[in-house]
Amino acid sequence: MPDFIVDTQLPPSLAVYLTVKGFDSVHTTFYTDGHLLQDNEIIDKAINENRIIITKDSDFLDNYILRGSPPKVIIIQLGKISNKELFSYFDKNLNKTISLLKTNNLVIMSKTNIIGY
Repeated sequence: MPDFIVDTQLPPSLAVYLTVKGFDSVHTTFYTDGHLLQDNEIIDKAINENRIIITKDSDFLDNYILRGSPPKVIIIQLGKISNKELFSYFDKNLNKTISLLKTNNLVIMSKTNIIGY
């Protein structure tokens, strides 16, 4: 099972949700001064801890396009939704996302599709 690091723009409860689902998950705010972590520091933590980044931040997509992997990245493109809607979305799509991560280093989750690259 993959391990995750959930970026700051997503709720800490997403990391808790993933942990309850059986994944080793941590939110960036769980680290010392985590709310101040820069993208490159999150990338370093993901690489050093063998975690997949889950983020809404398009900068991680840009970094992936420029530098590739590691780390693996899941980009969430769902717009502004409630935590309840976010967890419902993950309930419906987590298995597909995990499956895509087996053969892809980048997964984009949108309202209409989940695509691996």
